[in-house]
Amino acid sequence: MGEAANDHDTCVVTIEEAPDAEDVRAIEAGLEAYNSLYAPPLNYRPLTITLRTADGTLVGGLLGETYWSWLYVRILWLAEHVRGRGYGSSLLAKAEQEAVRRGCHRAHLDTMSFQALSFYERHGYTVFGVLHDVPPGHSRYSLQKELQIQ
Repeated sequence: MGEAANDHDTCVVTIEEAPDAEDVRAIEAGLEAYNSLYAPPLNYRPLTITLRTADGTLVGGLLGETYWSWLYVRILWLAEHVRGRGYGSSLLAKAEQEAVRRGCHRAHLDTMSFQALSFYERHGYTVFGVLHDVPPGHSRYSLQKELQIQ
């Protein structure tokens, strides 16, 4: 392990149901090392924004990350009883503001046809890709937005 394969080595492709954490880190580090030959440092930072009631109960939140001057919104969720009250807009705006503070100029995210496509479009996101039949009978939309630098 750790040595480069040569023409005389035989390699085996294996599906790892429970991969070793060291193997995962080695794969990530390998890609990061390759990327560093062509791209600036990733500057990856997770982003978590929560929405809580006055008594501290979690009723929504946004999970994402910033990297290479982009914001990626991975998840935006609101409990059913707080939807339609502007909290989703507030979470998204807070994430965009924090991303700009971190030096980001653009944002991207994915949403399903049964989720929040029109919500994101109302907030200035535009579709740049669609995967049809993901899950069967629905579509997955990839959206992006130019962030407003203040």
